[in-house]
Amino acid sequence: MDTDDTTDTARWRFPEDTDAFLTRAGSFLRSHAALHTLLLTITRTLRTHGPHTYGDGTPEFGVLARDGSVTAAFLRTPPHRLQLTRLTEREADTLAARLAGLGRALPGVQAEQGTAAAFADAWCRRTGACATVHERQRLYRLGELTVPSPAPPGRSRTAGPADHEQLAAWYRDFCAAVGQTPPQDPDGWADTRAAAGEVVLWEVPDGTPVAMACRSPIVAGQSRVVGVYTPPELRGRGYAGASTAEVSRAAAARGAEEVLLFTDLANPTSNGLYQRLGYRPVADFTVYDFGAPAPDTTERAGA
Repeated sequence: MDTDDTTDTARWRFPEDTDAFLTRAGSFLRSHAALHTLLLTITRTLRTHGPHTYGDGTPEFGVLARDGSVTAAFLRTPPHRLQLTRLTEREADTLAARLAGLGRALPGVQAEQGTAAAFADAWCRRTGACATVHERQRLYRLGELTVPSPAPPGRSRTAGPADHEQLAAWYRDFCAAVGQTPPQDPDGWADTRAAAGEVVLWEVPDGTPVAMACRSPIVAGQSRVVGVYTPPELRGRGYAGASTAEVSRAAAARGAEEVLLFTDLANPTSNGLYQRLGYRPVADFTVYDFGAPAPDTTERAGA
């Protein structure tokens, strides 16, 4: 389905599935792979594992074309937030108007901070919703890896199928720690990650796993470190840094030209850790939640 932005020559198109979306937007997404890491990774997962990997809803896609060239894109895997590439304020307002007119219900948005703020403002004006900041993030890219020295006691190893229960449990715990519902089924996530060799565990000398770090599949030359988790009672001992360094090295060894990760800007410990490992800032992102407008408690004359 095509819709027109009547203010200029731009047109929003809404592809029906992942393949149609990538046919239109794939080259654009790959042209700035680091900034588009989320859309690249999500579409790769949808194409590989099916449209309901992230939930029961049908994925939603959009592509903005101007004079035959794609300049922006979005996707959403219900019930999760809208994922947006960079937009101008005018484009953000136009998209909010189109999606509101189509009756789309959005729980929030995630994008570079300027785009996220512009869309959140437009969505609230168009729908009456209210927006609150869920998280401010920084996207980092690995420069020269600096492995922690000395390393904590133990060693790293790649998780396998025998680690299923541990991976599924830590995935649930990681999502709870960052305040989100697991985007994927924990058992399916564990099976997929273990089969692909995408999780590094750090285990102490007696063989007990004490931390994990994961990497996303390589898409358009980029791979992202995700799911870095250490149980609360084991933190502060260097396990997260050691496992992150090892999974970063593994991603590069597998051919990733860019190794990326997101951090919560409210957590100075993790931001400091990743910078010591050699990660350098790329861009700041903001995650907004949309909710119902606050009730009007203003007293009215004659009440």
